[in-house]
Amino acid sequence: MADLTPLDEKLGEVLGLAQAAQAATDKVGGMEGAGDFRGDLDRMHEQAAETERRTGELVDGLDGKKTAIREKARETKAEATEMMGVYLGGEEEALDGFEFLSMAEAGELAHWEIVEKMSDTIGAGRVRELAGWAVGVQREHVETVRRDALALAAEEATGG
Repeated sequence: MADLTPLDEKLGEVLGLAQAAQAATDKVGGMEGAGDFRGDLDRMHEQAAETERRTGELVDGLDGKKTAIREKARETKAEATEMMGVYLGGEEEALDGFEFLSMAEAGELAHWEIVEKMSDTIGAGRVRELAGWAVGVQREHVETVRRDALALAAEEATGG
């Protein structure tokens, strides 16, 4: 297996997180009380799929490393999926799902910001361009999840 640079490893991680994010939005979308937020969840799901596609295309252009990076992505997706299962095991209410998403999306944003900093530091222009786009998407996801979680919290507090 190819030796991966720290940036290569981070690319594997963000690829795996984008894959896991699609499963997370599906899971939360099926929880009790999530119906009013379906549009947000669908949009986030589609953007995670686009992130996966764009990152996958970039990785496929890295000769000699794509297999190892994709293996890192599989490991990261499995870890994130396991965390979701532990956190949401037995939970049925959307607020619990949005609480999980708040952590997951913040983590994904931090990973992309790290990719952005690394690529900027070493002059990896194509990676930097992708990271700049993804950081914007992730900031929107963090804010969307925050807003939706607070709306659900208000509903739950009033018994609505």
